[in-house]
Amino acid sequence: MHRNRLFAISYGHFAIDILNSSIAIILTSLSGQFDLSVSQIGFGAMAYTLSAALTQPLFGMLADRLRGRWQGALGLLWTIVFYSLIPLATGYWMLVGILMLAALGSAAFHPVGVVNASHAGGRRPATATSVFFLLGQTGLALGPIISGYALQHYGVAALPVIALAMTPAVLFMAVYLRQPTEAHDVHDHEEEGTVIASRKQASGFAIAALILVIALRATTIQSYMTLLPKYFADLGYTGGEYGLMIGVFSLAGAMGTFSGGFLGDRIDRRWLMATAMVLSVPFSLALLNLHGAWGYFVVAVAAGALLNIPHSLLLIVGQDLLPQRKGMMGGVVLGFMFASGAAMAWVASWFADIVGLGVVLAVLAFFPIGAGVFALALPKSQPVVIEIQEAESATGEG
Repeated sequence: MHRNRLFAISYGHFAIDILNSSIAIILTSLSGQFDLSVSQIGFGAMAYTLSAALTQPLFGMLADRLRGRWQGALGLLWTIVFYSLIPLATGYWMLVGILMLAALGSAAFHPVGVVNASHAGGRRPATATSVFFLLGQTGLALGPIISGYALQHYGVAALPVIALAMTPAVLFMAVYLRQPTEAHDVHDHEEEGTVIASRKQASGFAIAALILVIALRATTIQSYMTLLPKYFADLGYTGGEYGLMIGVFSLAGAMGTFSGGFLGDRIDRRWLMATAMVLSVPFSLALLNLHGAWGYFVVAVAAGALLNIPHSLLLIVGQDLLPQRKGMMGGVVLGFMFASGAAMAWVASWFADIVGLGVVLAVLAFFPIGAGVFALALPKSQPVVIEIQEAESATGEG
């Protein structure tokens, strides 16, 4: 693996996702000041996510052209600047506007991040990509904890301090991502025999299945990340407490993402994703009803991990459909993942104002079953990494 490149882009992912995952906490914290309903919190989170998601394919094409350079560092720096401006918002719509501008940095970062992570992995692209997402989701876990505590004790004035703490990642990316990724990366992998079976021409049915898996899974995850802070706040928890609760859920997701990437290089990804999605349902339901410290943390870890096992695998499957345009496909998959989840989270928040937040979150817990069913329609993968290692061992013995 290209360790410096993987470290730099993963550190950048860690930093930018600390900022990304703070948005729902910020909106919840400001709900009293701006008199926000659940649907307004959901709309603000959706506006941020859609701003990032819908522009990601465009930034993905730029990432293919730049071949992994500069864009990641500049994207994180952009988000840092606008995140620091949040305390200047004097009303709800001004806040939403600042958030939408800040999200463009995230849109620029993620496609180039995927390109660099996959390239840095060499023969193990899924494993390297899972490391990239592990650090990102660790950032997602810490973001609510950090912002929840800071907002509770210091108010929105603490947000620029949080943002400026992310600047070392900008410097690391500027240094270690100066060299472009290799344009012939895909061909090298094909010659070495590391291309999985799912890189073959996918049928329209397989593409439709990928879309449905992404959308159904993203609906549950994004809705939980957006609305659980409000759900727990209504139960009487403080900002620091529900920030920690969401952080545990997200941190478990980081471990699930890494586990999914590690196992996805070794066993059929379809069955791995399907099993994880079905098993997540009872734990997601329990997340809404167990609020004692130990009971909550146990189910939060299980739900977060299982829901996130397919995360990096879906990206690899998408890139296998068009290996010459990894940046663009990374942007398309991640963009659709975020956009579909954000849109459905807003729809969920609208229903929550009508029927109750707890009811809506309970219904959403069952959506991953559909994702698991459609995962079985994705192209089959082969455990090629193990085969390569065995072949190398056999050659050495001979």
